[in-house]
Amino acid sequence: MLHALLIHQAFVSPKEAGGTRHFEFAQRWLRRGDRFTIVASTLSYLSGENVGTTGGLVGRESHDGLDVIRTYTMPTLHKSFVWRVGSFLSFTASSIVGALRAQDVDVVMGTSPPIFQATSAWAVAKLMNKPFLLEVRDLWPDFAVDMGVLTNPALIDAAQKLEAFLYSEADHIIVNSPAYQRILVDDKGVPSTKVSLIPNGVDPDMFDPQHDGSAFRKELGVDDDTFVVTYAGALGMANDIPTILRAADRLRDDKKVLFALVGDGKERVNLEAQTQRMQLDNVVFTGSKKKDEMKTVLAGSDACVACLQDIPLFKTTYPNKVFDYMAAARPTLLGIDGVIREVVDNADGGVAFPPGDDEGLADAVLALRASPKRAKTMGERARAYVEQHFNRHHQAEVFCQVLDAVARGMPVVLDDDNARPPQLRVVS
Repeated sequence: MLHALLIHQAFVSPKEAGGTRHFEFAQRWLRRGDRFTIVASTLSYLSGENVGTTGGLVGRESHDGLDVIRTYTMPTLHKSFVWRVGSFLSFTASSIVGALRAQDVDVVMGTSPPIFQATSAWAVAKLMNKPFLLEVRDLWPDFAVDMGVLTNPALIDAAQKLEAFLYSEADHIIVNSPAYQRILVDDKGVPSTKVSLIPNGVDPDMFDPQHDGSAFRKELGVDDDTFVVTYAGALGMANDIPTILRAADRLRDDKKVLFALVGDGKERVNLEAQTQRMQLDNVVFTGSKKKDEMKTVLAGSDACVACLQDIPLFKTTYPNKVFDYMAAARPTLLGIDGVIREVVDNADGGVAFPPGDDEGLADAVLALRASPKRAKTMGERARAYVEQHFNRHHQAEVFCQVLDAVARGMPVVLDDDNARPPQLRVVS
C-alpha cells in the first residue's frame, strides 16, 4: 500500500464549488487500495469564506474515504494583492505543520498556483526524505507578469528563481496543458523526460445531457422560450466578465436572452456594481454552486460562455469550465484563442469570438438562438469529443500510474498522440 500526500490550498470535493480534478484522481488512487491525504485551506478559494472544521491551526476531515487535513489560512484572500499574498504565505507555513502529521507517506505532491504551496510540498518532501511530484496548472509568475499584477523587477526575479528551483528539485512534473509542456521543455529548459501531460478534462458521468434543468430555470425566473447563456466559474480579474456585461448591454432590448453568472471570486462585488450602473436586467448573479449541482445548472442552460482577457499566455490554458460545458452537451461560446480553441474547433462544439469582443459574443448568442438544431448538434458533438479525448476516467488511471512510478523511484513518460488520450509508458 502506497500513501500519497498532496498539498493544495484550493482543494474542493463535489460538495463544494470549484474544480474537482484532484478529488477524482484521489478517488481512483483509493480504489487501488492505496491511501491519499490532502492538506487544504480552511477557506474557500472562490468566496474566501470558511469551509473547514478546524477552529485552530490544524483539523481533520474525511470525504468519501479521502483524508483531508485543513490548516489555518488568513481570511484576506479577497483583499489587496499584499493581503492576498499574506493569505498564501500563512497557508504555506501552516500546511507544512499539517502535512507533517501525516504518517507513512511515500510521495509528496505539490500543485501551482499559488506557487507558495508548491514550496511547502518541496519542504515536506525534503523533511520526509520522499519523492517530490510537482503539478503545474498555470504558468506562474508568467501569468501574473502578463496581467500586470506583478510589476516589481526584484519580485519578478525572485519569483522566477523560485519557479526554476522547484522545476529543478521536482522528481517529476505534471502539466495540464500541452502548451505548458512545450514551454517548460523549450523555453525553461526542463528535460522532456521529466514532464508529463495529464490535461484538464471531465468526468462525463457527472453530467447528463438529458437531465432536467427546470429547477435552475425556475431559480432564474425564466420561461421555456428564454435563451439562457451561462458563465460558470471564478469571477476574477483574468476571466474578463466585463465583456459578457457589454454583450448583455447590446442585447438589453431582447427580453428573451438572459446571462447567468454562476460563481464567486474577488471581482464579484465590483462586477455586481458595474451591472447596476449599466442597469442590466438581463444579467443574474447566482453565486457559486456545488460541483454536484452543476449538472442541473448546465442542463438548464442553452449555451455556455468562457472568456479570458486578451493576453498571449492565456492561449496556453485548458479551462476546466469548457470541458464541463462540453460534457453537458452544451455549445460553448468561446472568447479564448489558443489550445482550448483547438479543442472546441476540433469537436465542432461551439462558436468562437475574439477575446474581448462583446459584439462578437452578442452576435454568436443570437446566431445560436436562431438555430436551436445547430446548437443541439454542437452540444452532442462536444460531448462525444470529450468522452473520447478528455475523459477523466482515463486521466485518473494515467495519474495513478505516474504517481505510482514516482513513489517507487521509476522514471515516467507519456506518449504524445493527438488522435487519442495520452497513454502512459513506464520506463524501467
